[in-house]
Amino acid sequence: MLRNREFDAAELSMSSYCVTLGRDDPPFIAIPVFPSRFFRHSCIFVSTKSGIQRPEDLVGKRIGVPEYQMTAPVWIRGILQDEYGVDPASVIYVTGGEEEPGREEKLKLNLPGRFRVEPIGPTQTLSRMLADGEIDALHTARTPSTFYSEPDRVRRLFPDSVAVEKAYFAKTGIFPIMHVVAIRRDVYERHRWVAQALFKAFTQAQCRTYEELRVSASLKTMLPWQIAMVEDVTATMGDEWWPYGVDRNRHVIETFTRYHHEQGLSPRRLTVEEMFAPETFAEFKI
Repeated sequence: MLRNREFDAAELSMSSYCVTLGRDDPPFIAIPVFPSRFFRHSCIFVSTKSGIQRPEDLVGKRIGVPEYQMTAPVWIRGILQDEYGVDPASVIYVTGGEEEPGREEKLKLNLPGRFRVEPIGPTQTLSRMLADGEIDALHTARTPSTFYSEPDRVRRLFPDSVAVEKAYFAKTGIFPIMHVVAIRRDVYERHRWVAQALFKAFTQAQCRTYEELRVSASLKTMLPWQIAMVEDVTATMGDEWWPYGVDRNRHVIETFTRYHHEQGLSPRRLTVEEMFAPETFAEFKI
């Protein structure tokens, strides 16, 4: 979708979508539907050779990241900055494939000079480099294979990440958004009704999912304690813990756009109003 605009609508990386909005003639317009959300404290991995014990120890280190502009690392860098004082420009970023060599940035970036980003070699992988101590840490969306295969060499920065993430949510009210649903702008301009129709359809589907996750007669997932997990999440985050729409997510979105700009990915801070189709801002009830 990003490279060839093959679909009328598609799920997109939040960061990649924001990068496109900074270009001339932006090709997409989003609706406030967020199919992917994830707390990312659990996705900071460190090499046991690095000596890193606390978030503050990351300063000055070499940190792997599959792509600098990936949404997960944007959130990780922002959280480390806001909560632990780790300036995103205080480290060296090393980019490339996590498990397979040859990965490149999906979108061409023009970063300010204060950010140091360098690619790994054509045969290297970040997972292997982390275990071998060639990089000190890894910001990623996927758990590296060496975390499981070589636990004496790779560990999480936050061992009790769930407790840390719950505390973060209690403090900030932020459940990080990873992906949005975007419509090709030429399709949207020809059929403006598409934005609200898709938004309604996704919202109705989500309501069904909330209901089905609470059904105990037959589990809808392969999680044995699914009902208990749902009850725990509800107690922590409320009945609608995965909200769609602009109003309930404005603080989360504005935090992300601040991070995106501060990290050199947006030439200016984007506004919520320019990110989403105006037809999706109001709720219509019968």
